[in-house]
Amino acid sequence: MSAASPDDGAWRPSELELSRRAFRRRQTWRSVLVSVLSTLVFAGLLAWAVLGSPGWARVAETFFDPGVALASLPRIAEGLLLNLQVLVFAAIGVLLVAITLATLRTLRGPVFFPLRAIAAGYTDLFRGVPLLIVLYLVGYGVPALEFFPRLPAAVWGTIAIILVYSAYVAEVFRAGIEAVHPSQRLAARSLGLSHAQTMRRVVLPQAIRKVTPALMNDFVAMQKDVGLISVLGAVDAVRAAQIETAHYFNFTPYVVAGLLFVLLALPMVRLTDWVTARMRRREQIGSIV
Repeated sequence: MSAASPDDGAWRPSELELSRRAFRRRQTWRSVLVSVLSTLVFAGLLAWAVLGSPGWARVAETFFDPGVALASLPRIAEGLLLNLQVLVFAAIGVLLVAITLATLRTLRGPVFFPLRAIAAGYTDLFRGVPLLIVLYLVGYGVPALEFFPRLPAAVWGTIAIILVYSAYVAEVFRAGIEAVHPSQRLAARSLGLSHAQTMRRVVLPQAIRKVTPALMNDFVAMQKDVGLISVLGAVDAVRAAQIETAHYFNFTPYVVAGLLFVLLALPMVRLTDWVTARMRRREQIGSIV
């Protein structure tokens, strides 16, 4: 597989190795070329089918009007800023509530049964109720109790998203915590660490690494669902698109809002894929994840 030069003794690949490398390069370029050609053919057939349909002219005028898109973009982008604010506060709230719930569900001993039961009931309830119903109940029901001063609709929407998504994320954290081998806890306790210190310094860091791809997928899902706060009257990107649609009698603003949400989620989607592939490679070579 290798050869030494008679002049300086430095290692150089053999002719066989060089031929193998050249073959692999040719195969790689051939695969790329086939992928590009097949993609172009598929895109061409799809464009031919859509553009050649009898109703395409009407659909293009109703959903893909460039003038309406440019006119409605500023207001929809302004609404997207509200979605981003809700997303940031909801993500922080979900992490805090979910970690607390997961910790409560992993407590041992009969004395902690009430806490485990409350945490289990919470996750069962909010994983079973659709987010849209929770938004209505929290956004319209809680203010009717008049326990709190008048708050913006976005605040109640953020609370509803936290309630629902913390139940899902709590189960993800719990799965990560239970995936940590019990010997890790026993070793930490034998060193004199308390239960809280063991969870904070030993268990949770390993659990979070194990469930990072699942957490990132939940975050991507939450990026889309923040648009549901529009049902409470918050003028976010979706509600702004609805207003612009009524103004222009055209559905193009909805397409604009959808594209903005895709652009918002795309970096996290690609990052999730990269992290998942990286962790898979590390596991395959026997590294500790």
